[in-house]
Amino acid sequence: MADYVLIESRDPFEYSDTGYFYEVAADLSKAGNNVTFFLVQNGVLTARKGISNSAVDKLQKAAPNVKVLADEFSLRERAIIGGKLASGVASSDVDELVDLLAVSGVKAIWH
Repeated sequence: MADYVLIESRDPFEYSDTGYFYEVAADLSKAGNNVTFFLVQNGVLTARKGISNSAVDKLQKAAPNVKVLADEFSLRERAIIGGKLASGVASSDVDELVDLLAVSGVKAIWH
């Protein structure tokens, strides 16, 4: 079992290749790995509550053990605050991302 941190910075509504990255996270989790999926920049747009066909919702259904975090600064910059964050997504910050990446043996992938 390995630890993975996948960082998504792209808007899934603008880039069609983001779906593959979400699938990678689900596949890694299903294989028994610990997976954290960290949303930054425009990647947080899919973390809004009430989005139909949300990539985050699909990920959580396919692999409920994946921990989904969204960068607080990126959320604020896009007016996703308070109760506007989707269920199952936790607000985080870059400090926590650095802590996750500093764990010995963690594998990081940025998209």
